[in-house]
Amino acid sequence: MARKIKLFYKKLFSEFGQQYWWPADSAFEVMIGAILTQNTSWSNVEKAIANLKKNKLLSPKKLRALSRKRLAILIRPAGYFNLKAARISAFLDFIFKRYRGQISKMRAQKTSVLRDELLGVKGIGPETADSMLLYALNKPVFVVDAYTKRILLRHGLISDQYTYGQIQAMFMKNLKPSSKHFNEYHALLVKLGKEFCLKSRKKCMICPLR
Repeated sequence: MARKIKLFYKKLFSEFGQQYWWPADSAFEVMIGAILTQNTSWSNVEKAIANLKKNKLLSPKKLRALSRKRLAILIRPAGYFNLKAARISAFLDFIFKRYRGQISKMRAQKTSVLRDELLGVKGIGPETADSMLLYALNKPVFVVDAYTKRILLRHGLISDQYTYGQIQAMFMKNLKPSSKHFNEYHALLVKLGKEFCLKSRKKCMICPLR
């Protein structure tokens, strides 16, 4: 398993090169983006983020002071805007009550403790929490998404019954803990999933992992 996982990375990096993911100007922007990207495409998230930037609202204090209704209007392009506005509000309440609104204090917290805290925030599941930990705070936590599971399934490395935690453990037990490496590996799997290992159309004959 360890050999295959390492070989996958080598093949993907050779094919696609560095992905420079997650594109953002701040850790806080990544965190908000992690909530906005739930059940939508990244292009839609970019539009919502652009609205927040245009209004100079991408800071914990400014976003918290915004009314829920106004926030929902601004993030409308990301879909489920009322639900996501509520989730962002819950997240903001958490970081102010627990960390006084300071991302640096979150970064200083022990990874396992912070992960449990994030999972306790309404609307934040494992993928969203881990995206915040890895991409915003540079914590060595491997992010698992639908692309990751689909790719591993089609290569026979897992069964459909594997949980998020089981898939995550496969990577974290067989790779050295490195936020930089985990970041790049996950980004490469997303690239593969979007271009070759599609949900309805498989391009197995030209896939870099064929």
